[in-house]
Amino acid sequence: MDICKIPENASKCSGGTMECFMVLSTQAQKISIATLCGLFGTLCVFENSLVLYLIFSSPRTRKKPSYIFISSLALADILASIIFVCSFVNFHVFNGTGFSKEAFLLQLGGVTTSFSASLSSLLLTALDRYISIARPSEYKLLMTRQRAWTALGVLWVSCATIAALPLLGWNCCTLDSRCSELFPFVDDNYLSGWVCLTLVLLGCIVCAYTHVLCRARQHVAYMEQHQASGGRQNTRMRMDVMLAKTLVMVLAVLVLCWSPVLALMIYSIFSRLSDPLRKVFAFCSTLCLLNSMVNPIIYALRSKELSSSLRRVLAQFRRQLKAPEESPEAESTHRSSVVET
Repeated sequence: MDICKIPENASKCSGGTMECFMVLSTQAQKISIATLCGLFGTLCVFENSLVLYLIFSSPRTRKKPSYIFISSLALADILASIIFVCSFVNFHVFNGTGFSKEAFLLQLGGVTTSFSASLSSLLLTALDRYISIARPSEYKLLMTRQRAWTALGVLWVSCATIAALPLLGWNCCTLDSRCSELFPFVDDNYLSGWVCLTLVLLGCIVCAYTHVLCRARQHVAYMEQHQASGGRQNTRMRMDVMLAKTLVMVLAVLVLCWSPVLALMIYSIFSRLSDPLRKVFAFCSTLCLLNSMVNPIIYALRSKELSSSLRRVLAQFRRQLKAPEESPEAESTHRSSVVET
């Protein structure tokens, strides 16, 4: 049977399967994908690595649960970028098929784990912001560093377990079931479950941030009425409102970048995808990298603590560049030239 036309057939697991999913037909399309992946991936790794450095180089930020969750988001984006770019470019641009079903599912599991952890980290951050704004007096008791690290441990283990299910046997080759039109060896039911989980996570994040925004608006109104009082509580509220707005911007970017991919995944579950739509899906997949690249920029622009840390690092770097000019050798040379004159 023609394995490219009958995705639900189990023979799709044969050696010629992978070529059916290589949808980039022209050199221009391959160059475009390689350029986008290289640009977004490189910037994503650099920016998120910088965010991790800024968080953990400051004793103040690395102890806060909010920044612990943000560091988890940055780490997930770094791993997603590296694994996604390497596997995606190798498959679609260089037509790499020299790996087994297990190797491909392992790569796909790495990408799924990283992107799922990124989304889940946003959910934990949303819950953290909600508790901080809704119950500020109890925040330090409810959200401790130990609980934050425990939540992250559960998050990463859960994401890795879910992503490993196809490798452990939930794939269309082992089950002799209908295969996905978008991913080799992936069972359609598994893809449906992962999409549903992703939509549930997005829904929970939107719900949490809706409450955060309502609380933030109440705090803004309160601060406007009590500007004369000032004080530490007002400062705390301003920081919470600023961080809440920052993370809402992150959420907006997340939804805009992931909506096309999720929409095409849902469409592929219920209907056949044409070749142009499969090419659109390949290009839309790079939007996930764009999302991971934009997040650190938002942190640097909106977070006062991270932006001040960044300015401190840049100032230290400039001092190091000027140090050779002010070295003892340079000073002695300058003095000798003055004496000779």
